[in-house]
Amino acid sequence: MATGRLGITPIHSCFAARVEGVDLRAPLDEPTFRVICEGFQEYSVLVFHDQRLTDEQQMAFSRRFGPLETTITAIGRENRLHPMLADLSNLDPERSGRLMGWADRRMVYQSGNQLWHSDSSFKPVPAMASLLSAREVPPVGGETEFASMRHAYATLPEETRQRLEDGVVVHSILYSRSTIAKGLFDPERAQELPPVRQALVRANPVNRRKSIYVGSHAWYVEGMPYADSRRLLDELLAHATRPECVYQHRWRQWDLVMWDNRCGLHRGRPWDAARHRRVMRRTTVAGEGPTAEPPFARRTPVWEGIIPEGVGV
Repeated sequence: MATGRLGITPIHSCFAARVEGVDLRAPLDEPTFRVICEGFQEYSVLVFHDQRLTDEQQMAFSRRFGPLETTITAIGRENRLHPMLADLSNLDPERSGRLMGWADRRMVYQSGNQLWHSDSSFKPVPAMASLLSAREVPPVGGETEFASMRHAYATLPEETRQRLEDGVVVHSILYSRSTIAKGLFDPERAQELPPVRQALVRANPVNRRKSIYVGSHAWYVEGMPYADSRRLLDELLAHATRPECVYQHRWRQWDLVMWDNRCGLHRGRPWDAARHRRVMRRTTVAGEGPTAEPPFARRTPVWEGIIPEGVGV
């Protein structure tokens, strides 16, 4: 696809493409923006090199796709940026920007990004897209990997696809972070993050292509014994993240990568955080609405009585 100098070139056999010939610092004309939108729907992950964006320019481009989410806060995380910008870095603002190693509690929380996940799947209305800008990158490590959940769905046996079709999964960030460490949220903040229901299979509203919707926040499948539902979710995740389904992005400074949270998973990779800076800014475009119908005549929360021991604040 191309409009003038704009070109979109696939970079993986299943998904992902590189966008060239565009400067995102200035407002885009409608034909150019339309081609980028079409590329996003088609390829799920778009890579823009050498985009020296300010925070305001990144937010302006992101808003072209829809309203932006406000990032959540957790104890020990500073909030010096705009509330619609997520600060993903290992710089300690309380100590003149000194580096935080992985033993720092704030970095323990951030290490949750190294689990395969879809941004904001723990919210009642999950995110549509995320845009991550690389302001500073380490010389080694710190890559981001992406997995195509469309390809994962398409390569399941037909019988399995039919069995998953009407499934509902309960998602929770308290669950996902509890797999890393306890006490990463204070009790008051945890009360503001109750579990939510999401469809197990989602369809893109534009092209109707289906995908599996799982990841680290996916806690259990409604209507199944807990152990069986965990086994199913783990098997689906393993199927989705086979090497042939994964694109690994090796960051250059000033890359901007945009991905579709509705049909893809991603995870960050570790780096020597005690020696090298990694400064990233993320904007997140809000989703279109809930993915699962509300339960009928439900008198108690869907998760009551089956919360495994140890999950919580």
